[in-house]
Amino acid sequence: MTSTKHTLSVLVENKPGVLARISALFSRRGFNIDSLAVGPTEHPEISRMTVVVDVDLLPLEQVTKQLNKLVEVLKVVELDPLASVTSQVVLVKVRAEANNRSGILETAQMFKAKIVDTTPDAMTLQVYGNSDKISAMLEILQPYGIKELVQSGVVAIGRGPRSITDRSRH
Repeated sequence: MTSTKHTLSVLVENKPGVLARISALFSRRGFNIDSLAVGPTEHPEISRMTVVVDVDLLPLEQVTKQLNKLVEVLKVVELDPLASVTSQVVLVKVRAEANNRSGILETAQMFKAKIVDTTPDAMTLQVYGNSDKISAMLEILQPYGIKELVQSGVVAIGRGPRSITDRSRH
């Protein structure tokens, strides 16, 4: 059985310590979390965690069942990559000298990245998008010399009108 990336959307009570308990559950199972993003939802008492893990399907099912047993967990949904939209933000600082700035600017334009800081020897770009877009941009920037990189966690939402935060679904 081959492992693959799975994106879980977890609705939790917006209380202290919930993030620690949930990440500890993954840790105890020996799963490395590839990405984790947490924030409030349209209901201030509920937070939404988007967790991306690289695991086999059966161990993931076990973790999902254990998550559902936690008192603070309201709902756990695995998002289908074809039926959801994902995004993240990346800030990347690139070595930028006079002779390569135009290439960096072209790359920024091609990926709809924003130049958020410029110094005589570096440029910092901000880009939003899915993992494929981010990876493609970083691959093109690599030869210029990436000095620093920071990424947010992946956020994801299902396509269409349904919402996992609908009160009727808890």
